[in-house]
Amino acid sequence: MNLTVTRQQALELLRKYNKEPFHILHALTVEGVMRWYANELGFSQDADFWALCGLLHDVDFENYPEQHCKKAPELLAEINAGDEMIHAICSHGFGLCCDVEPVHQMEKVMFAVDELTGLIGAAARMRPSKSVMDMELSSLKKKFKDKKFAAGCSREVIQDGAARLGWSLDEVLEKTILAMRSCEASVAQECAALCG
Repeated sequence: MNLTVTRQQALELLRKYNKEPFHILHALTVEGVMRWYANELGFSQDADFWALCGLLHDVDFENYPEQHCKKAPELLAEINAGDEMIHAICSHGFGLCCDVEPVHQMEKVMFAVDELTGLIGAAARMRPSKSVMDMELSSLKKKFKDKKFAAGCSREVIQDGAARLGWSLDEVLEKTILAMRSCEASVAQECAALCG
């Protein structure tokens, strides 16, 4: 995959339109999770692309929440993002705020894990360790079933995402815990540096 956007360009664009530490943390988390999935699923040659799409997936959300995934192409044009990147980023909002359907494996993964990283992050903050490092699938499943917990994280989207990938719910939950473990420390460090 021909990658024309550098991480530095992507990070500068993200920070231009996102000031909230929570949004920066989410962007960095999804970036790390997408990189893990690329390597895990045999797409390591495209890991940078997967990661950058994760980093920029919500680039328009903070300033243009009513135009989420519709304003993104205009903002991404500032760094000459290619059509593949724009399509991938917009597709994570399919059925929620846009009609760009996730087609490629990478797009299906991002569709499934975007909401899920929010749920896992909220569950981690409730733990004594404040970490995913000691989180078990069974405790996450309890939080998933509790509709009042992290109510803003759509269970339907997570389940739809798993189905699009042909995975069980347990599989997507377990894999995403592992993905978040892989980047938790580096994400916390970078977020502190950017938002401190």
